[in-house]
Amino acid sequence: MVSNDCRVNPTSAITSEPARQATSEPTRLGLLVGDGIGHEIVPAAQRIADAAVAAVGGTPVAWVPLDVGLDAIGEHGTPMPESTLVALADLDGWVLGPHDSASYPDPFRGQLTPGGTIRKRFDLFANIRPARAFAGVRAVSPEMDLVIVRENTEGFYADRNMFTGSGEFMPTPDVAMAVGVVTRRATERIARAAFELASRRRGRVTVVHKANVLALTTGLFRDVCHEIGTQYPGVEVRNEHVDAMAAHLVRRGEDFDVVVTENMFGDILSDLAGELSGSLGTAPSLNASETKAMAQAAHGAAPDIAGRNRANPTAMILSTAMLFDWLSSRGGDPALGRAAERIQSAVANTLQAGVATADLGGLASTAEFAETVTARVVRH
Repeated sequence: MVSNDCRVNPTSAITSEPARQATSEPTRLGLLVGDGIGHEIVPAAQRIADAAVAAVGGTPVAWVPLDVGLDAIGEHGTPMPESTLVALADLDGWVLGPHDSASYPDPFRGQLTPGGTIRKRFDLFANIRPARAFAGVRAVSPEMDLVIVRENTEGFYADRNMFTGSGEFMPTPDVAMAVGVVTRRATERIARAAFELASRRRGRVTVVHKANVLALTTGLFRDVCHEIGTQYPGVEVRNEHVDAMAAHLVRRGEDFDVVVTENMFGDILSDLAGELSGSLGTAPSLNASETKAMAQAAHGAAPDIAGRNRANPTAMILSTAMLFDWLSSRGGDPALGRAAERIQSAVANTLQAGVATADLGGLASTAEFAETVTARVVRH
């Protein structure tokens, strides 16, 4: 296994304002369980987070449950109530479960997802997605320990790059088109996130693009990333075309440290890297701006196993730990950073001991896995 400290803390990379001063006031976090297995994995992550904070002597987190998703449609007539968005603005951070927008009734099925609405409302421009192989989990790339830094607001996902409208349109019934957007401003800030992160890890950034075909858009992304890279002389910079990068991840995923790319490329490559490192069920994710952050696992709502006590809560647990790290490094309760370390260690030790859910070849239920992690968090 790669021995470097792979905890992901993007705070200094995406903070342009002074960090808030630590206080004894409780950290207030929004709790949005989402759909499907969210009703199982989000409460599991919450319980483990509370146990970790208590174990390090921190001030208990004040959780604020908020409506979102299918349940919110029944209660509020929309999957993303304005009251929830208003409440989010007053909180320190948020934990969001997966959504199953395919199950929403029309017209909500084709609209921006709850997670997408939150990302757009609060300009969560940095999507930090680690892919780490764990001892005890079979992996195609058992030495993988990388982080994909994904620009989260524009690029080739049409639903994220327009002030109004989806970015997709049909000039005729037989022609569909989408707008892709790359700007210097957005590329500069995501590049800084990547280089700051690499400077705390193994000192390597791979810029992923497709400038041989998309010369203006991804060419601009590549060039701006290199311009920012000149400010980090201690970090090595490499280039890869996105198709070649996919092949390299399969063949030699352990060679990469920090990968920075645009929105759609980042989404695809991070899912690939997650599976190569073991499973999407172990792949955490943090969405962050300069002032706000949201824990959200990379996987979906898995409605086929929802309510059956079979879901893997690992990614949700680790995403919550990433949020704790982010908050602690921004001047929040320093106990949150220590709690994050306990959570990450407990998850790794649990998997190494062979306790795992069915998707990883184990026999543990969601509840049993969470109970084991909780016990290790307390014992440390």
